[in-house]
Amino acid sequence: MNLSHHSTTMITSFIFIFLTLPSLILTQTCQRSCGNVPLRFPFGSDSGCGDPRFQQSVTCNQEKLTFTTHTGSYPVTNIDYTKQVVYISDPSMSTCSCTQPSKGFSLNYDAPFTFEDDNIFALLDCSTSSSNGSLYGSDPNNPKLSLCDNQGAPICSFLYSCTAISLINLPIATCCVYTPVDLGPSFEMDLQKLQCSSYSGFYSFNGRESDPNSWKYGIAIKYKFNVNNEYPSSCAHCESSNGVCGYHGAYNSFICNCPNGLNTTNDCYFGASYSYGSSLIPSWYTGSWLIYFLAWLLVSVLL
Repeated sequence: MNLSHHSTTMITSFIFIFLTLPSLILTQTCQRSCGNVPLRFPFGSDSGCGDPRFQQSVTCNQEKLTFTTHTGSYPVTNIDYTKQVVYISDPSMSTCSCTQPSKGFSLNYDAPFTFEDDNIFALLDCSTSSSNGSLYGSDPNNPKLSLCDNQGAPICSFLYSCTAISLINLPIATCCVYTPVDLGPSFEMDLQKLQCSSYSGFYSFNGRESDPNSWKYGIAIKYKFNVNNEYPSSCAHCESSNGVCGYHGAYNSFICNCPNGLNTTNDCYFGASYSYGSSLIPSWYTGSWLIYFLAWLLVSVLL
């Protein structure tokens, strides 16, 4: 059968499209871990991965996961997705093995994070003068109402038994156990304002309360998916198909990033529309549907 020049051109063009299509629709695949920390929704490795509300706070750069606030950037040591808690470390924090000056730690008030209830902050080398108002409330009926936890004395005793802290020879009265709820709605711990030189943070006694060397030092940050803290059903459906939840476009529309690099508006079962950038590509561009369509088109042209 002799094909017309027009038919030959159409077939040649479609073969070219078929061969080059993968390069047109493949995109950067979202990583499933950053270093040794697994990544799951709402966190992502790159822009377009995870929940856009968390993108500015938790980032992956050179296989290092970092938590950023207006007071600095801090390494993420672990994420408990069951408890919805991010664990971070503060290099400027004092521990049982190292005492150093610090400016404190704060959360961004508009970020979707709060302090986990198990956090304990111990402010060190604080001024004990009642006239400076550093650690005292503003209650006119009780101007000396301390913001420090009265139950914190044992914690201070244990901390001050650490070699690194005991060498400074500080009186125990300069230690103040400060719980996250006292940081107020701004989640701010300004050590300069509080007139303390450093702080120690930990989120677990690790079963050995009297041994500060075994405590888990760091900060535990709680996160919520949304106001009702409900896991998005679209994301759950995407992950059940081995996809990674993400977003795209000016309106941060939901996408499901599949292992082969495709971005689908639904899941990775190839039963939805696919997108590259902001352009939607029909689902018949993938798998057997593409073969069926090309076969149908070829037969139509030949006939």
